[in-house]
Amino acid sequence: MANRFVRSDIVDGLAVVTIDRQDKLNALNAEVIGELGATFDALRANAGVRGVIVTGAGEKAFVAGADIAELAGMGPLTGIAVSRAGQQVFRAIERMPQPVIAAVNGFALGGGLELALACHMRTASSRARFGLPEVKLGIIPAYGGTVRLPRLVGRGRANEMILTGEMIDAAEAHRIGLVNRVHEPAVLMDETRALMTRILANGPIALALALESVDHAAATHTDAALLHESDLFGLLAGTDDMREGMRAFLEKRAARFTGR
Repeated sequence: MANRFVRSDIVDGLAVVTIDRQDKLNALNAEVIGELGATFDALRANAGVRGVIVTGAGEKAFVAGADIAELAGMGPLTGIAVSRAGQQVFRAIERMPQPVIAAVNGFALGGGLELALACHMRTASSRARFGLPEVKLGIIPAYGGTVRLPRLVGRGRANEMILTGEMIDAAEAHRIGLVNRVHEPAVLMDETRALMTRILANGPIALALALESVDHAAATHTDAALLHESDLFGLLAGTDDMREGMRAFLEKRAARFTGR
């Protein structure tokens, strides 16, 4: 069955995933979360996909939060289930072997910011706005926002955003390290594609294992993380890509990686 709200377009190994629920500012509900999960499962399994960009349809919103009308009927057990369903999908995005960049084209609030945080990098339109307004509704971020935001920008800045529920603009998001780059709206997707193209010029196995090492280190003691990094480095030393990359460097030419 075709998705209603999440589409994926693949060109030359780059998948652009677009959340398109514009009448609700691309807000997340259970159906959108399910479609995101299925979409990323398919992209992970597709050997032809080397990178993914996630964005929102229209000019107003990346994802302007969760669907409040749906959440309003929660009880304790359904609240836990809703949270864990979103966490599972976003964690799967975070653990993708292909690089994933969120191109934040407008409001990224609540679950929308949490989705962006689960991506490996974030670019933003100069008109984008970021926030975790859940406390204004008597709840907390529950798709990973209280975990990922402090790790990215530091506890003090994260606490301010979480406890006030207030929005920040793209310039401030860039200043505190929440986003990597800010572009004018008309060129956001072109610039994000250009960034991804530079990333994908590198060895695909190396990219996947670099992402694995960073993710593993985030939740592991330093000594164990260093051992894991060494193991991954050793695995790469046995690949054709490593030999090609080093030959290309010595021969002063561009490498031709094959993913082997």
